[in-house]
Amino acid sequence: MRTAPPSAPAPRRGRRVLLPVLVVLALAAAGTGGFLLLRRPGPEPTARAWLDAWERHDQAALRALMTRPGDEPARLDEQVARTLGVTGAHYEPGPVRVDDDTAAAAFTARLDLRGLGEWRYQGWLELVRAGRSWKVAWTPAAVHPELRAGLRLGRERVWPERAPILADDGSPLVRTARVVVVGVRPGRVRDRAALLRTLERDAGADPRAVAAKLDDPAVRPDWFVPVAELAPAAYERVRARLYPVPGTVFRRTAGRVLADGAPSQALGTVHAATAEDLRRLGAGYEAGDRVGATGLERSGEAELAGRPEGRVVLLDGGGRTLRRLASFPGSAPRPVRTTLDPKVQRAAGRALAATAKPAALVALDAPSGQVRAVVNRPADQPFNRAFSGAYPPGSTFKVVTTAALLAAGRRPGDRVPCPPTIEVGGRTFHNFEGGELGTVPFAEAFAQSCNTAFVRLAVGLPLGALAAAAEGFGFGTDYGLEPPAATARFGRPAGEVQLAASAIGQGQVTASPLHMATVAAAVADGAWRPPRLVAGAGTPPPRPLRPAVAQQLRALMAGVTDHGTGTRARVPGHRVAGKTGTAEFGSADPPRTHAWFLGFEGRLAFAILVEDGGVGGRVAAPLAARFLAAL
Repeated sequence: MRTAPPSAPAPRRGRRVLLPVLVVLALAAAGTGGFLLLRRPGPEPTARAWLDAWERHDQAALRALMTRPGDEPARLDEQVARTLGVTGAHYEPGPVRVDDDTAAAAFTARLDLRGLGEWRYQGWLELVRAGRSWKVAWTPAAVHPELRAGLRLGRERVWPERAPILADDGSPLVRTARVVVVGVRPGRVRDRAALLRTLERDAGADPRAVAAKLDDPAVRPDWFVPVAELAPAAYERVRARLYPVPGTVFRRTAGRVLADGAPSQALGTVHAATAEDLRRLGAGYEAGDRVGATGLERSGEAELAGRPEGRVVLLDGGGRTLRRLASFPGSAPRPVRTTLDPKVQRAAGRALAATAKPAALVALDAPSGQVRAVVNRPADQPFNRAFSGAYPPGSTFKVVTTAALLAAGRRPGDRVPCPPTIEVGGRTFHNFEGGELGTVPFAEAFAQSCNTAFVRLAVGLPLGALAAAAEGFGFGTDYGLEPPAATARFGRPAGEVQLAASAIGQGQVTASPLHMATVAAAVADGAWRPPRLVAGAGTPPPRPLRPAVAQQLRALMAGVTDHGTGTRARVPGHRVAGKTGTAEFGSADPPRTHAWFLGFEGRLAFAILVEDGGVGGRVAAPLAARFLAAL
């Protein structure tokens, strides 16, 4: 990373003398006959002044210190800074050798090179005496001792190939391969609407995103505006339709390719580094580098990318490398291994394949919290609703409310009333579609998801009991997950009305499909754990449920699929337990609803959400059956 310190050149003429030189001037001192000793000026102040002016780019000061003032130092300094990517420079003076009227002043240069790091080398300045002062006899060697007329400095920088993201079994989910980048040359577009339709149909490009790129005021007519990446085989299948459309252009390059069914929103994307990326990633990166933009590509950047290898070289006039002046060793990238199970991932993808509404499915290994599958629909939208969505969980939250009720002494066999409506604090709560059960065992109220029974029981809980139960199931917990996920929220109720709404998963309660999968996993295993997507990532200690509570919850959830609202989740030969949810949102009358189902079989726990999907038992529960059957 540094060159060997050069030997300071011998001054050009005369014999060596020591500094400071004392010139003894015999002066007639009135009345004393004494002598006055005057110190002859040395070259050190000039050398220091030159280095200080060089560091602060003060060209006027540099010209004043030169034997032949000119602009050559400024031009060469600018060329070196531009070529090497110098972002900062510091020069420290060193020893000075003097030979009569000439001197050589050593210095240490420290240059910060963008995307490489610090380059430290030893240099020297030639100085000559000019009357009673010293001047710098500037040549290109003053910038670097290897430079002379006709030579220049250059740099080389090469990133290693980005490492793959792997499934739990070691198979690649994302790898680097040749891709075709589909782009648009704005100035060649003739029929914009037809172009957008073709790009959406054949390249999977979001027409709104493409339009936004084309409408950017900074985009010029002759620019290549990338809009999609296709594997070469996929490109060949649509080439005959894409290629003839005026405005489309194509480039073949190395890109990231996902395995079939891999969850693109969770695994992430890469892009050219932005200013925010450069601030976040720090030294070693520069504009134009391909870096992780979202998902694991972003959070795993250090492992997946490694570090670039670089060199500073001396070049001749034709650009041929003469010698290496400095080396910056890189580091090899390392794969990121996830906890995703390809078999479970494929089954989850098939389960949601025909879903027209936006939807998500997350499956976990209950005893470990490891994520086994993540699916988002539509697959070509960047939003990771499985991890980052924040939705009212509706009646799936009754699992948490039931845990609080059981801990407070409620028993599954206790008989509870289930009227069609109930009023709390002036607000009327009702059952779905006005249903009523009469007075039934609590287990039946759970199986049939009776809102009014849960509202009545919840307002009788001890103060803070529901909030404590929610905390026990991870609400309010930052998982420390990579990539980050939305934190489930349970707003502490300010009164009976808010408490009643929270008890049935409305009001101030929000959660992602990922979090509701952890709720199902906690019941299946008997302890709540934060989820993990990266293999080997440490986890905090689990939060155990009361063993009796966990056991009763398992039985209650089995009743939901046996004879309750979740019967459409049943699969022959499988023992499925679950809970449906129909969560109201918005201000429409009647309210629109998200469809939920969470459940488990053995050690596999999962949650399914269909946005604006309607009724959980009718829409989400059948998707659970498809998922389990596909396994």
